[in-house]
Amino acid sequence: MTTSSKPPSHTARAHSFNAAAAQYAENRPSYPTALFDAIEELAGHPLAGARVADVGAGTGIATALLHGRGADVIAIEPGDGMAAQFRRTLPEVPLVRGTGDALPLTDDSVDFLTYAQAWHWTDTTKSVPEALRVLRPGGALALWWNTSAVDVPWIAEQSERIRIHFGIDRVVKQNGSGLHTALADPTGRLDFAHRRVRWSRRVPVDTHLANISSHSVFLVQGEEGTNAFLTEERNHLLTEFPDGTVEETYVVELVVALAS
Repeated sequence: MTTSSKPPSHTARAHSFNAAAAQYAENRPSYPTALFDAIEELAGHPLAGARVADVGAGTGIATALLHGRGADVIAIEPGDGMAAQFRRTLPEVPLVRGTGDALPLTDDSVDFLTYAQAWHWTDTTKSVPEALRVLRPGGALALWWNTSAVDVPWIAEQSERIRIHFGIDRVVKQNGSGLHTALADPTGRLDFAHRRVRWSRRVPVDTHLANISSHSVFLVQGEEGTNAFLTEERNHLLTEFPDGTVEETYVVELVVALAS
């Protein structure tokens, strides 16, 4: 367990991704086609041809899929490292620097405002009114998170080992995401519909370890504590998956609200 006397700040965790942008881009999971089907169903209109702003775009994992869906997408990202990786990965997609708390967009300018793994880094007292400002009437705010399927025994066991090693409180969500609609908008101004999309991927054990260690709870710790955990975790995984291929199972938590 970490010996730090004071937990890393929310800001420190948010900024931690910039130094690990390449690791993030190479190893983080993507999203299933069914997620975007659900977004379109809840929004009541297609992504194809729609003006979309993907906020907290990071390295462009979700942005690339939105672009591939036919959306006219612009990415918004505050971090230097993440933005540099995004430009290497998706040079054809426009990227502007900014945050959800002060969107660099004009009023009534987008049909979809999307946040993949990013809404929990915003201040909802600012990001909610900003979303309502930039969305066109009938436009959709779509927030989603890949969450580990903890009904799978080995995933639940790993999550508990992470919690114990890094001293994470049991009441804190693994991704810090705030999956309940009341947490997505504490002001109650937005009426969210909620969907879950389950999916999985098979990856080498090294990819899995690089994936989990690209999360902020790892990135803000010293190398010694993180490497010790990963070494031990490799042994656990090879016992569970002797062929060295890990089946990661996710539940995408999606909430969508429409602007009036």
